[in-house]
Amino acid sequence: MASQAPNAAATVHHGSSEQVSDTVAAVISDIRANGDAAVREYSKKFDNWSPDSFQLSSDELEKIIAGVPQPVLDDIMTVQRNVRSFAEHQLASLRDFEIETDPGVFLGQKNLPVTAAGAYVPGGRYPLVASAHMTVVTAKVAGVDNVVACTPPIRGEIPAATVAAMYLAGADAIYLLGGVQAVAAMAIGTETIPRVDMLAGPGNAYVAEAKRQLFGEVGIDLLAGPTEILIVADGEADPFVVAVDLLSQAEHGPDSPAVLITTSQQLADMVKAYVEELLPGLPTRDFAEPAWRNHGEIHVVSDLDEAFALADQFASEHVQVLTREPRQALERMRNYGALFMGEGTCVSYGDKVIGTNHTLPTRGAARYTGGLWVGKYLKTVTYQEVKAHAASTALGALCGRAARVELFEGHARSGDVRVSKYTGSLLPWAPNHRFLTVD
Repeated sequence: MASQAPNAAATVHHGSSEQVSDTVAAVISDIRANGDAAVREYSKKFDNWSPDSFQLSSDELEKIIAGVPQPVLDDIMTVQRNVRSFAEHQLASLRDFEIETDPGVFLGQKNLPVTAAGAYVPGGRYPLVASAHMTVVTAKVAGVDNVVACTPPIRGEIPAATVAAMYLAGADAIYLLGGVQAVAAMAIGTETIPRVDMLAGPGNAYVAEAKRQLFGEVGIDLLAGPTEILIVADGEADPFVVAVDLLSQAEHGPDSPAVLITTSQQLADMVKAYVEELLPGLPTRDFAEPAWRNHGEIHVVSDLDEAFALADQFASEHVQVLTREPRQALERMRNYGALFMGEGTCVSYGDKVIGTNHTLPTRGAARYTGGLWVGKYLKTVTYQEVKAHAASTALGALCGRAARVELFEGHARSGDVRVSKYTGSLLPWAPNHRFLTVD
């Protein structure tokens, strides 16, 4: 466990290993060339899964959902209600508008949803049911017409709760398909899997690398790395709560950073002791312990000003503030994926139930981006209409001058023709031209 200040160069994005990159590139190339046949080959190879159809039919969905205990379905619907409510408020914060900037000159903005989105919900050791809420519900609130959702089988079994969550969230098609083959199939399109416009959802290093390589061909939400937690605490924080919360995120994976910044040496010592006490009995110790040993950090600083400044250097995915006045962080911090203020609020609430989106920037990306939200599924586009001839004449003259400074003669002439048509002046480069007149 380290205790030194963060190395900025080390906390910013790391490239994928050459082996991961090469493997992903080969899979994408194969799927691009061979479509469903390649998808089936990789699904069988990596997941031992090769059904007649990867897409779940209506009858199959009904049977799967019927096998999920009602309390689980009730909880899924409650969480999705929370996610939907927050996403709807986000959508309401965006507005279309049209303004008349000069007489007869109208400029406008519209927020248009992408036509089709692909939602990837990981499986593996942890079936991330909550990722179905975050990707599918948010896309449907944004107005996406077609949401294709993929999740892998887990050890040859159907992850029923995840499938139910996808269905209840409003997914238009659900495929039992995982890994690079799922992401590539959605991005490229195959004989049976429709091509989407953007991809969203977390995944392992191979899925993240696939999204990186496919970006540009499709849009993506972000490139997610290992889960991160950073806690800012003063001397009044409960060290047992701090220790439990640090380990709650360390269990995501052996490379998940868990960082404490505190103004109290006593708190730092107590937290460290509690972590050592709690780790042996933690069922997910095999992930949490190496995460803490290799990526855990405790920093003792002189005051909260220094604490907030250091936290901003980390630009962590999750920042939890356990201080006397936690809302100070809203004014004094700017680099975080999501902020969790006060003892009554934990990062796990954001991960699972509270309603904000858990797909968040990692590896320092919070310096320049937020996480997945309704706006990621929207294209903010503009439109223009010049109705007044006098306004078009003035703009045409201005355009002619501005374009010729840049040596764009064709652009200039588009402005010239409006000046000529609306004023009756001659065009120097086409003096004999006569414009069409309409009665």
